[in-house]
Amino acid sequence: MKVILQNLTKKFPGRDRKRREEVIAVNDFNFEIPDGKLIGLLGPSGCGKSTTLHLISGLQKPTGGRIFFGEDDVTDLPPENRGIGLVFQNYALYPHLTVRQNIIFPLENLKGKERLSRDEMLEKALEAARLVQIEELMDRRPGELSGGQQQRVAIARALVKRPKVLLLDEPLSNLDARLRLQTREEIRRIQRETKITTIFVTHDQEEAMSISDGIVVMKDGVVQQIGRPQEVYDDPVNLFVARFLGTPPINVFYGRLQENRLYIGEDAVMEIPGNGPGPDSREVYAAIRPEGFLLREDGPLCCRLEGVEVMGRDISVISGNNACCSGTIRSIIGTENRVNTGAESVRFALMPGKVFLFDRETEERIRFGEVSGAASGGVPGGISGAVSGKIPGGISGAVSGGSSGEAARGSLD
Repeated sequence: MKVILQNLTKKFPGRDRKRREEVIAVNDFNFEIPDGKLIGLLGPSGCGKSTTLHLISGLQKPTGGRIFFGEDDVTDLPPENRGIGLVFQNYALYPHLTVRQNIIFPLENLKGKERLSRDEMLEKALEAARLVQIEELMDRRPGELSGGQQQRVAIARALVKRPKVLLLDEPLSNLDARLRLQTREEIRRIQRETKITTIFVTHDQEEAMSISDGIVVMKDGVVQQIGRPQEVYDDPVNLFVARFLGTPPINVFYGRLQENRLYIGEDAVMEIPGNGPGPDSREVYAAIRPEGFLLREDGPLCCRLEGVEVMGRDISVISGNNACCSGTIRSIIGTENRVNTGAESVRFALMPGKVFLFDRETEERIRFGEVSGAASGGVPGGISGAVSGKIPGGISGAVSGGSSGEAARGSLD
């Protein structure tokens, strides 16, 4: 079942009695989720991702816009008539009921032609339990289960009616690290077996990137970027997306473009084609992924060496540079490298594909091939902040280069 969101908006009344300004939780969200895909809604707390999920489920009504399941407009339908399965962050299991009774509970509320016999309900409950591999736990109560097992019960209860759309609201946040890894793999397996369109809400970018067919990055109710996980990581449209995705986080420097070169501090670290020969410089943010540093004795970027962490499969070099926005640089290099831990400084060359430039004022992406020495469009250097058209990999979308209040639009083919 494909899900279509058209100009979806949700506003809440402000709590300030004097100004009564509305709070926009979701702002003009446009997106099409293809049938059978798993899509991650990703962003920091308060970005509007859970509100979007609640609007899709029918738990909240939108202020504006429409919601379609296939060709059917479900905007005004109550949750029980939408054919959804919903898994909450806290599982919401009935503690006095057994696992079997918890799973059966949604079936007991069916009416009319959909009503099932007791044997049919038991059969469907066992089928759902087998799908999440908890059939041996059917006679236990929630208090006798681990967190991961409780989560599987909640998923089985959501799947027992074979919903058109499965909605997961931060389902892994209450689990420890090992259980999170195991359970997210289970969610992906279940989604692939059932082929149910699934929307997964999380603030953990690693979770979203590891199991999603596509991700939607949100901030302050506005969609920032839509795309396949690796493509969004490799091609962020603005500084927020670049910073939000990646562990360790991306390293951001104050830089400038001058005479076909990128300068970080006084170091000319890269050739930038298309910047022009003029003397005028342009202030930018230069963001470099941790894996984008190459240890070189004659490298153009000089940093203060502050520490080395050997992680087994790779080495994390901790260094500093006065032009670094955060003060600390984390570089990931291969174990074949040897770092002189007694040295005061370390030098790096940079991998061009791991370096991103952003306008200092708008924080929108500057692409190397779009840099021009002549001003145009009112933006210094002639750089357009807009990214539009077809994003490689089948995800189409357009992200406005204007103010951050403008919404991104897209669909996953």
